[in-house]
Amino acid sequence: MKYIELAGLYQRLEKTTLKTLKTKYVAEFLRGVEDPKLLEILPYLILGKVFPDWDERELGVGEKLLIKAVSMATGVNAEEIENSVKDTGDLGESVALALKKRKQRSFFSQPLTIERVYGTFVKVAETSGERSQDRKLKYLANLYMDAKPEEGKYLTRTILGTMRTGVAEGILRDAIAEAFKVKAELVERAYMLTSDFGYVTRTAKMEGNEGLSRVQIQVGKPIRPMLAQVAANIEEALKEMGGKAAFEIKYDGARVQVHKDGERVTIYSRRLENVTRSIPEVVERIKEYIKAEKAIVEGELVAVGENDRPRPFQFVLRRFRRKYNIEEMIEKIPLELNLFDILYVNGQGMIDAQFRERRHSLEEIVEEGEGIRLAVQLVTDDAGKAEEFYHRALELGHEGVMVKRLDSVYEPGNRGKKWLKVKPTMENLDLVIIGAEWGEGRRSHVFASYLLGAYDPGQGVFLPVGKVGSGFTDEDLVEFTKMLKPLVIREEGKNVEIEPKVVIQVTYQEIQKSPKYESGFALRFPRYVALREDKTPEEADTLERIAQLYELQERFKAGRK
Repeated sequence: MKYIELAGLYQRLEKTTLKTLKTKYVAEFLRGVEDPKLLEILPYLILGKVFPDWDERELGVGEKLLIKAVSMATGVNAEEIENSVKDTGDLGESVALALKKRKQRSFFSQPLTIERVYGTFVKVAETSGERSQDRKLKYLANLYMDAKPEEGKYLTRTILGTMRTGVAEGILRDAIAEAFKVKAELVERAYMLTSDFGYVTRTAKMEGNEGLSRVQIQVGKPIRPMLAQVAANIEEALKEMGGKAAFEIKYDGARVQVHKDGERVTIYSRRLENVTRSIPEVVERIKEYIKAEKAIVEGELVAVGENDRPRPFQFVLRRFRRKYNIEEMIEKIPLELNLFDILYVNGQGMIDAQFRERRHSLEEIVEEGEGIRLAVQLVTDDAGKAEEFYHRALELGHEGVMVKRLDSVYEPGNRGKKWLKVKPTMENLDLVIIGAEWGEGRRSHVFASYLLGAYDPGQGVFLPVGKVGSGFTDEDLVEFTKMLKPLVIREEGKNVEIEPKVVIQVTYQEIQKSPKYESGFALRFPRYVALREDKTPEEADTLERIAQLYELQERFKAGRK
């Protein structure tokens, strides 16, 4: 299949903002693919990726190497391409211009195919060791040598992860359903269980609804995590659970999903990124203390500080990001794994089992030891005992408690009321950056303030709740600008709209009612605390949570009068 056909799809997607049209275009494209093997590749290319998030492979190509490859392929000076970006604002557009000006063309030039493009990306990702950059340069230059201008534009955006066609997972899911006349809920289920759109798309085409309904959990492919809603207090949570529930400490750490297959252990973050290599001591503990031959378990990794008190979750993220001198980091930031759920054991999927049964199975296969334990739990119908448990968790330095319905099944990717979390009223909020404003004076080259959005699951959108400009260092602003520029959707004067991808944590003085924002709320004096790299935008705090906090705040104020 010619790559120019995929480039044509990208062009059509760019020209519309309507989700229905985007879905239609993707569905028509997928329906026209005859080779089932291609369907394992195309969904990720359509999303502007090469591999699933859980795949360890990365292209590892920056702008400088890419520009060098284009220069080598076209004969256009690298500096000229760099200067062009200042005018176009997009390296993809600048590469297209360079290909139009190309001063040299291979005598053996052949049209690009999707198979060749993907194969080259795989070779680039798997190239390592001495002179690896030179080999990557050669692979990319060969691609650009045969690329048409419009192909070069989208090759570039794919390599740099800046596609911006507005196709997210929801549109892709609906397009697969439309393309192969299968039920969207079965596509969703299969994806939640495997996190593999390639596998799901091929199954939809080849086996239809029946095949999708047979999709099962697979060790080595992460399951979308079940999410929790928020309860205002212990009493409300207990009532929602039917009067009796399991209370667990809500650890201030990073959620992980552990896949064990004999001696092979893979650990995924809550964003389903493979973090195994950065935490080798945790891998060894899992091999030693989890007695099942095959299992998928979930837990919270906590950074342990003085007197065994938890350190902020950012310390765990520092461990995830470390690629070198890992032994040194093991000493500096020791980790403890607190396991709280089991999804699969020795050939048996557990997600349809009740929570009380899953906990029992977890207890059977886990032998607690140094650095690994079961999440501390209290099962009770006594609100007083639950309240004591909650305050003890806070005293120990944790975030609060999780409250779980004893008969609840595990619902991958769902944010329901079968799990609730209870935390202090004036807690920090995790919100999504949906806009920014260029600074002035010495900050004129960076975004100096950010528009924050809270998630509205009903509409599937992020609604603004305020702007934050304090709490950032100059270095933070430079890094955030670099991170957010590829996500800019449109620019108007000093203000830009940003694709909702980045989650940050903020503190604030209070929540106010606001006629200015569509959400109806505004944060007073918000201040940046931390980047939440471990959370997806959909896992950010919801509008419902902000409304709850507002009500609690007003009740508290009234009680003081």
